Amino acid sequence: MAIPIKPVADIAKKWLDVTPGRSSFYEAGVRSPTADWQVNTVAAASVFKAAISAADIEKRFAGGARRAGTPKWQRKSVDVGVGRFAGGVSAAGPDYQAGIAPYVETIAAVTLPARQPRGSDANYARVKAVGDALTKRRLALAASGG
Repeated sequence: MAIPIKPVADIAKKWLDVTPGRSSFYEAGVRSPTADWQVNTVAAASVFKAAISAADIEKRFAGGARRAGTPKWQRKSVDVGVGRFAGGVSAAGPDYQAGIAPYVETIAAVTLPARQPRGSDANYARVKAVGDALTKRRLALAASGG
């Protein structure tokens, strides 16, 4: 005997009608979670590594991208992302400043080799000095969780 279930259109309509009114439940859950996000995320590091190392992970990743497709990405980006963009940028201001501060400090501390005549390969040493300093800082921050 088949399982009786409502048509998918009816299920989707109810979800669409009811769920937007539940934003207060979402907020309450974020403000007072039953488990600490950071603790659980750090504890899951080995699971993450296993997940991204799973057999055929590349095929699964590509399959998900094909299943969603460019039209869905564009539709959701326009319909949802555009309206949230300005508010998201405003909310991210302090985090942006804190995030770029170590890199700005690193660039300011680099002593560049002397500039050479235009077109000289020696000028790439100036770019390399900045790149090497930024890479070193990025790896140090990543390892420290900073």
